[in-house]
Amino acid sequence: MLAEAKDLSELMVDLAYAALYFGDPDMADEVSELEDRMNELVHDMRAVSVLAARQRKEAEAMASVLQVIGAIERIANAAVDITRIVTHQLGIPRELVADLSNAEEVSHRVLVREGSHLARRPLASLELPTATGMQVIAIRRGHDWITDVEGEDILVPGDVMILRGSPAGIIRLRELASAPFFEPPVPPEDGALTDLGRAVDVLVEMKNISEVAVGLAYSALVLGDPSLATEVRSLEDRLDEMKDRLELWVLRAARDDLDPAPLRGLLHLSQAAEDLGDQAQQMVWLIEHREELHPILRIALGESDEVVVRVPVAAGSAADGARLADLQLGVDPGFHILAIRRGGRYLYRPRGHVTLEPDDELIASGPDEGHPILAERCGWRLIEDEDTDEARLVRI
Repeated sequence: MLAEAKDLSELMVDLAYAALYFGDPDMADEVSELEDRMNELVHDMRAVSVLAARQRKEAEAMASVLQVIGAIERIANAAVDITRIVTHQLGIPRELVADLSNAEEVSHRVLVREGSHLARRPLASLELPTATGMQVIAIRRGHDWITDVEGEDILVPGDVMILRGSPAGIIRLRELASAPFFEPPVPPEDGALTDLGRAVDVLVEMKNISEVAVGLAYSALVLGDPSLATEVRSLEDRLDEMKDRLELWVLRAARDDLDPAPLRGLLHLSQAAEDLGDQAQQMVWLIEHREELHPILRIALGESDEVVVRVPVAAGSAADGARLADLQLGVDPGFHILAIRRGGRYLYRPRGHVTLEPDDELIASGPDEGHPILAERCGWRLIEDEDTDEARLVRI
């Protein structure tokens, strides 16, 4: 249940930002439907946690599980808050919607139509990550959701696919789905830097930082890494500062001859981004204070759709001296680089132009089956111990 809740909360955040990008109330309604499932999971997990704690020591360990459950629930609530900008028509500046399309990863939703290239074919045969640079993260079939997507799953007409990946792949994806042509929004022609423009730039950065903070928080829990926990707290402090700046620029923008309606959406979205950072900090509090972590946390978070791994770059490997854009790790093996640790510091959400160096440590999330491929690109062979189920890296 914990693994499903984590995947569900991340899906809700992806869908919420996609609903904002497309101005799609139907997509926002799907987030509300997922919230119902999340509420059921949270209720059941809390009941199981209470039943599992029969002694004081068990109760102390189970407290860590309850804290993570609460953080995941509030991440889902933040996603619902984002969709209210669409459902309640709070308004959002065109500049923000256009800037969201420049993100390294975007979410997209597409309907599987009868007679399209996608219909009645297994996902593995479509090779969408290679063909489009986008990966299926969920499928809605009627009122049911498939979040544990596998290559053997066959798409049927009427399925709604939720994908995440490079925005450049949207056009090709929609061609395969026989969907209408999609033209991404563009910013107004007046490129002058205004207080509103500054606020929009800060908010896009807040979105990126909040998502990185959540990803690093899960990494810290899985790896038990205090240094990652420290980085998450630093990101959360940065989000607080950015929200203060954004509010100032929004108030200044209100002095100009602007429609105040979109400004409400900006403030609402900044609060949601800050909430995401707050929940990331709540999770790593357990690591910072060396609280006893229940074993179920590492087991559950390790069994979710995406695993978080650390892989160093070995000298002479395919990754040594290569740009991230050229490695195309997001396509094969399907891993997204959350951060690069270099010389004791972290480079968050690195861009495609970043060139990898020997001894860089990649912190990445992606499908478990892609872990050996990522390790090989970096010059290592992944060896799994069948008795302990632990993995270690051996230099190739």
